[in-house]
Amino acid sequence: MSQHYYDLCCRYYGKDVRITDRTGRVHVGRICRVTPNKVFIEPRIQRGGFGYGFYGPYGYGPAYGIGLGFITGIILGGLLFW
Repeated sequence: MSQHYYDLCCRYYGKDVRITDRTGRVHVGRICRVTPNKVFIEPRIQRGGFGYGFYGPYGYGPAYGIGLGFITGIILGGLLFW
């Protein structure tokens, strides 16, 4: 099953996604790196406003990894954030 999620993560590289893991945690962010064992996402965080340097009220935080074996679902972020 990990090969399926690896291919899916590679297809959505650079896109906003919602990933659900086996423990039920939901991770929302942009895929910034994919390895055969992990996917790294930059989580969406709330920013302060619409001033210089901001594109909308959201930004991205530091990336962290999720084991491909723990993923139970991936939804493309474009369906979530319109």
